[in-house]
Amino acid sequence: MTADRYFVLGNPVAHSHSPYIHAAFAAQTGQQLVYDRRLCPLDGFAEAVRALAGETSAGPVRGCNVTVPFKLQALRLASQVSERARLAGAANVLSFDADGWRADNTDGAGLVEDLTRHAQWRLTGQRLLLIGAGGAAAGVLGPLLACRPAQVVVANRTAEKASQLVDSHRHCAVAAGAELSAAPLDRPGKGFDLVVNASASSLAGAAVPVPDAVLRPGSLAVDLMYGPAAEPFLAWARSRGAVARDGLGMLVEQAAEAFWLWRGVRPDTAPVLQALRDKIGATA
Repeated sequence: MTADRYFVLGNPVAHSHSPYIHAAFAAQTGQQLVYDRRLCPLDGFAEAVRALAGETSAGPVRGCNVTVPFKLQALRLASQVSERARLAGAANVLSFDADGWRADNTDGAGLVEDLTRHAQWRLTGQRLLLIGAGGAAAGVLGPLLACRPAQVVVANRTAEKASQLVDSHRHCAVAAGAELSAAPLDRPGKGFDLVVNASASSLAGAAVPVPDAVLRPGSLAVDLMYGPAAEPFLAWARSRGAVARDGLGMLVEQAAEAFWLWRGVRPDTAPVLQALRDKIGATA
C-alpha cells in the first residue's frame, strides 16, 4: 500500500522546515505518510495545486501546507472554508477530500498554543500590541482575541489597513469583551504586556518599527520570524528588559494543528520544537 502524501507549497520553499517537522510527527505517532516540498510558479499556483491533487502514481495526495505568497489564492481554491480561514482571509492548510477541498488557517492557533504552552504566558486580561495588518496579522488576531485579552492595539504603517483589520474583527472583540483599536506605528501606546511583530520588518532587515516605550520590564516580545531574520527584534526586546521569543514555536504548533486536521492525531510538540531548535541553532 502506498503512503498518503503531503506537501508544503511556496515560492521560495527550499528553506521550509515543514518536511522535518511532519516527518518527526509521523515517526512519533506511527503515521504512515510522506511529506515533501513543491515549488509553485508565481503565475500558476492554482494550476499547480490542481495537478498536484490529481497525482496518484506515487500515492494519493491528501493535503498541503501553503506558505508565501499563495495563502490568499489557497483560500479561493477551496469549496469549504473554516471560520478562522474566512476571518483571516487566507489559508495555510488545504485538505483534499472526496467531498471537496477544505481550507483552514492554523497560524493563530499555533501562536496561541506556543505562547500559552511553551512560553507559559497567560493571555487573558493582558494588553497586547500587534504590529502589522497584513496576512500574518490577520491570521493571528482572531485566535488572540478568543483568549479574552483586555486590550489589543493593531499598529500599522498604513492606517487604513489597520482600521480595516480592526473592523473585520470587531465582532470577535465584542464576544471576548476586549477593547480593539488601530493606531499609527509611531504612537501605538506604552507598556504593553505582549508585543507581537507580525510585520515584514524583520524579513526586510528593517529597524524595529515601534517606539521603545511599547515595552516594559518583563513584557513578552514575539517576532513571528525565526533564525537570523528575527535576531535584531529579539535583541531590541532583550536590551529593554523584555522577554524575547521567536516564531519557531508557532511554526511547530501550526504544523501540529494541520497534522491533527489531516490525521486525527495530536503529536507531542515539545520534543520536536527542541530538536528543531538544536538543528538550526535557535535559542529563543
